[in-house]
Amino acid sequence: MPEQLLTILKLCLLALLYLFFLRVVRAVWVEVSGPRLRKEHQPVEPSEPDPRKSAKAAAKARKAAKGPVLVVVAPPEQQGHTFPLGEEITVGRAAGCQVTLEDSYVSQIHARVFARDGQIYVEDLGSTNGTYLNRRKVAGPMLVNRGDRVQVGSTVMELG
Repeated sequence: MPEQLLTILKLCLLALLYLFFLRVVRAVWVEVSGPRLRKEHQPVEPSEPDPRKSAKAAAKARKAAKGPVLVVVAPPEQQGHTFPLGEEITVGRAAGCQVTLEDSYVSQIHARVFARDGQIYVEDLGSTNGTYLNRRKVAGPMLVNRGDRVQVGSTVMELG
């Protein structure tokens, strides 16, 4: 092999090593600094065949539970299930999650919904298929308002 080719290969390897090192440092920095809260989300009007049905379910859930709750609005066979929000709940397929979903598009520990400073946030926990807030992909903690919809896999939940 010519010496110039070996030099180019060495430089490429060195560049790859530096890129790898920078990715590791960035990952450590993100873990150490904690999540950044995003408040700039704007609610999007969801389209549902019968909005009165989910509004009634959300109102019923609010009366039954003290504080905010997540109410399942889709799929129809799970519609009406409620999950009271404490300080934090996790959503996923794992048995340790407070909201356990039997869906192949849901990760073991898919997302978390948590309260901070009197407001509710949703955060994707590195799932493969993502978490959606009003049909917008969640990228970091995002503010959830009453009536907003959180989608995990094929399950859609409304904050009531």
